[in-house]
Amino acid sequence: MANTSLTPGRLTIDLGALKHNYRLFQSMTSARVATAVKADGYGTGMIKVAQALIKEGCDTFFVATAQEGVTLRALDPSIRIAILGGLLPGAEEDYLAHQILPCLSSLEMISRWAAFAKTKDHALPAIIHVDTAMNRLGLSEDDMRILAADPAMLEGIDVLTVMSHFASSDEKDNPLSALQAKRFAAAAAHFPDAEKSLCNSSGLFRDPAWHHDMVRIGYALYGGNPTPESANPVKPVVRLDIPVLQIRSVKKGETIGYNATHRFEKDTTTATLGFGYADGFLRSASNRAHVYWQGQPCPVIGRVSMDLVTIDLGGLIGPLPAPGDVIEVLGPHQGVDALATTCGTNGYEILTSLGPRYARHYLS
Repeated sequence: MANTSLTPGRLTIDLGALKHNYRLFQSMTSARVATAVKADGYGTGMIKVAQALIKEGCDTFFVATAQEGVTLRALDPSIRIAILGGLLPGAEEDYLAHQILPCLSSLEMISRWAAFAKTKDHALPAIIHVDTAMNRLGLSEDDMRILAADPAMLEGIDVLTVMSHFASSDEKDNPLSALQAKRFAAAAAHFPDAEKSLCNSSGLFRDPAWHHDMVRIGYALYGGNPTPESANPVKPVVRLDIPVLQIRSVKKGETIGYNATHRFEKDTTTATLGFGYADGFLRSASNRAHVYWQGQPCPVIGRVSMDLVTIDLGGLIGPLPAPGDVIEVLGPHQGVDALATTCGTNGYEILTSLGPRYARHYLS
């Protein structure tokens, strides 16, 4: 299959698979299923993904930054958009103008949002983010005691949701998840009229008692395995194919790539592919990863460089690829989790590293 694109590769996003995954999550819970579309929809294209999800009934979206929220708001005036990064000083008017929800994760944020609300003629909505083990963002136990002792701190704030985030729900039976669920229940009791949200992708698959009113799905939506100890219950969403730039014959004893990290033990044939770490194929894949030609694995040899990767074709059976043919990097023979394991990382990094130079093609 020849690649006629002017870009270094073809990234195919199967929106049908994405919608199937969303419907699967809906079938598993009575809670509202919100989705995380931050980091440009985990590398797949935030706007295209959100459009597909809105058609499936999704009305609540989580992003990391206010700028992502503003971009998403232009798509639809009616959806709920929450900013996981909270509320930066001076951004209050922008949040109000674009109707984006701050996830208030500190007493200082609460104080600023409440003071801003008092300058308006109505209460302003927000989400309260409680920390239950992550120690990144969120109100601590001490913060919650202060807030409980002085409810006036929340005057002017319409608390729509109280949320927290699992640290280890991808690890089956990790006792930390049960501890977090207990801590969250205690914190959430201070907000009896607000909806409760604790579960991420993996949490949804662990204990229905943790679903509460809303679950927030991210990685699994895009095809990543939320239950690493068992078969992936969701459909793959992303496929990446990369063109061959050149075929070379090399001799025994020669080396390849920066710092000559691979020396050939016999004569062989190699292919140079048109992508690299600038496109999200991690440098840690050097001399470790495989890509696929017509279902056959081809080892990555030498260092992954910024725009080029070399592979060994010596073990192939049948016709070799030619310049312009495409090699499968992600697809039916290698999913994001498998490539991530090889590279010593997780599938989140593989997806969110997918570079802007790829031609993105969407299947409905």
